[in-house]
Amino acid sequence: MRIAIIDYGGGNIGSVKNALDYLGVDSIITDNPDEIINADKMILPGQGRFGDVMNKLNEKNLIKTILEEINNKKPYLGICIGLQILFESGEEDPEIKGLNLIKGTVPKFKIEQKVPQIGWNSITKMKYSKLLNGINNLDFFYFVHSYYCITDDKESILTKTDYGINFVSAIEKDNIYATQFHPEKSGKSGLKLLKNFCEVI
Repeated sequence: MRIAIIDYGGGNIGSVKNALDYLGVDSIITDNPDEIINADKMILPGQGRFGDVMNKLNEKNLIKTILEEINNKKPYLGICIGLQILFESGEEDPEIKGLNLIKGTVPKFKIEQKVPQIGWNSITKMKYSKLLNGINNLDFFYFVHSYYCITDDKESILTKTDYGINFVSAIEKDNIYATQFHPEKSGKSGLKLLKNFCEVI
């Protein structure tokens, strides 16, 4: 089994590769559509601006590949911006459309707490998922973000987190999985989540 880590030119991709190497998972960092197609699963990680990421994916002709592979039921794990671009649009760049796989938008935090949220916060499970096998309700994960996701598709919401407001911190819809937090930076719980994605899903 091989995992394709999608390289759109953003940051934080190497730390995901390091985490998968630690778990003994065969993975490749790539922007080659053929390598993504030939992989068993795909991960789109990193931090970045909504519009910049969509533009970079478009420039590399990766949007078509990602959408086709998701439609072909290949498991997808989005991390941070990899979650946000699944939505219809983002407040950061409202003129640029997301992948439109989850109905909803990505507004900026308008709260009293410090923005961006940087650090550890707990998750509340909203439903059962193999992705969260061995992970306890209220376990802590590492967050770095100024924007959060809103959706009316309640059945897709996997976890929520409180930071001034109660926001969606993970989703699951068919073969689409995504987290606002960074499992690769979240210690044992994060490694467990990555292992679940690679081995159980």
